[in-house]
Amino acid sequence: MIKASMRLASSFRNKMILIFFAITIVPFILFAYYAYSKSIEGIKNANSTFSMSYLQQAKINFETYLAQLNEQLNSLVGDGTIQRNLEHEPKSAEEEESFAEDLIAFVYNRKPQIDALRVRVYPLEPSHYPTYMNTMGVSPSVGAEDWFREARTSVIPTWHLSMPQKGLYGRPLLTYTKTFTGLHDRRARGVIVTDLAEDHLRRFFSPSESMPGQKFLIVGADGQVLFDSYDNEWTGIPIPSQKFLESIGTSSEGAETLKVGGEKKLITFTKMDTQPWTIVSMTPLHALTHPMSVLNRLLVYFLVAYLICSVGVVIYITLNFTHPIVRLVRLMRKLEQGDFEYQVAESLRKDEIGWLYRGFGSMMNTIEELIEQTSRSERNKKELEFQVLSHQINPHFLYNTLESIRWKAENHGRSDIGEMVSALGNLLRLSLNQGKDITTVGREVEQVKAYVQIEQARIGMPLRVLYFFDDEMLSLPFMRLLLQPLVENAIQHSIRDNFEKGKVILSGYVEDQDIVIEITDNGKGIPESVLAQLDVEEQETNGKASRRQGVGLRNVNERLKLSFGKNYKLSIETGEGMGTKIKIRHPIMEPYGPEEGKGIEDSVG
Repeated sequence: MIKASMRLASSFRNKMILIFFAITIVPFILFAYYAYSKSIEGIKNANSTFSMSYLQQAKINFETYLAQLNEQLNSLVGDGTIQRNLEHEPKSAEEEESFAEDLIAFVYNRKPQIDALRVRVYPLEPSHYPTYMNTMGVSPSVGAEDWFREARTSVIPTWHLSMPQKGLYGRPLLTYTKTFTGLHDRRARGVIVTDLAEDHLRRFFSPSESMPGQKFLIVGADGQVLFDSYDNEWTGIPIPSQKFLESIGTSSEGAETLKVGGEKKLITFTKMDTQPWTIVSMTPLHALTHPMSVLNRLLVYFLVAYLICSVGVVIYITLNFTHPIVRLVRLMRKLEQGDFEYQVAESLRKDEIGWLYRGFGSMMNTIEELIEQTSRSERNKKELEFQVLSHQINPHFLYNTLESIRWKAENHGRSDIGEMVSALGNLLRLSLNQGKDITTVGREVEQVKAYVQIEQARIGMPLRVLYFFDDEMLSLPFMRLLLQPLVENAIQHSIRDNFEKGKVILSGYVEDQDIVIEITDNGKGIPESVLAQLDVEEQETNGKASRRQGVGLRNVNERLKLSFGKNYKLSIETGEGMGTKIKIRHPIMEPYGPEEGKGIEDSVG
């Protein structure tokens, strides 16, 4: 099955079909998806902006209402009638009955002035007022309930949700509880309790009829739903979305799309300023995207028609283009089998397919010529390899000749000539390095010593050249012909006029996985003109390279940069009266293998 699929995928005809569909159907689908996603995004953004604006205004109106309600209640409990009746407890049943009549009548008369479902005034000890409490339809034991004890011991107004109870009320109530004091002595007088029904809250939070399923919520600080505009579906329970609870815990307002109750919803929320509540708007995502469903169906119909037209185009392309190519592939397979005698049928077509057939015939003739050329090239290659092997004998012949000259000079008592010839032989061996570009630090130092020995013999006086190298770094791989040109430059240009006091110091160490070698002299320094030309590319003048100073410096600098990058170019400190200090930084390379190392040792010997 897999092999058959691979054969189908490797067919040019099938690839052409796939490419055609890829450049016609796929872009259309991607564009449709992009347009749809952007439309949904635009709808969500617009709805989020509208919902947030609505929530902000609703929050302002609701907080204004709560402030007015608080003022109305303050006006009620500040009245002298309530203050006098609650200043002292009744001493007899008759006083308690009179208290109940006066207080209930007073509250009843003032109730129209308070915008709430129900208002009740409780003494601090309800159990001491049985007649009053029973007349209101409330058990005198209400003072033992948690909410009452919490309100009595707190000076801060509190809210709590009262769920429906049989015989009392058939819907949830949001209850405001506040302990009030005397006007003059600030001693607690009683507790005022006010109930808000969902009708009072719907005035501020009403879902849009054009958005089916939209709901508004008031969520407490603990995540409990205090009000649900959608038939109190979630009232009294925690909102069923942990992610949403995390969002309102970190932001004062926002908008996001979350999955709540198994359905994706667009949620906007804002926190109130005067209460620890969050006002939430939830709209089902499908209610927002419903207008896009008609457009989606239209796109599907258009795509089907487009697909049918595309299939017709594919059939036309297959018959007129891919089939001739398939026939040409069969001819090529015969060619792979070595059948050069097979004649390609002439094609009368004037397009690229016709040119392809005619080109294939020409290619067969060219292949035969190339086979013959390959045979001749192989013969020439063998001859060149033989010449290379024979030329490798020449350096060894030169070394042996120099060694014979040294031996004859020593036999005739000219040890100075012998030492000079020996140094020259060593210098040649180390410089040639069997044609390899990589040597070792130790061999480079030996090459410098050989050069210094030749110079001393040539000028007839000793040169002060000092060497300070860590022993462990002498065996590290190093590019050849880096040190000798720099030492030669120091001797020929810096200390040449003062060999008696002039000296050159070579020191080396390992730093940060790099080999660092410093060449220091106390000569007259390098001219600024030479330093300025160090990184300037060679220019041609009248067909010949212009002659410039600092060729040795430039050569070493260019080789370092070409081999290891610009970070490894020469670092030069120089100036008149302070000499010159040249620092070479060379990366630590992989050590030689056994065969390479052996070849180097042989060349030294």
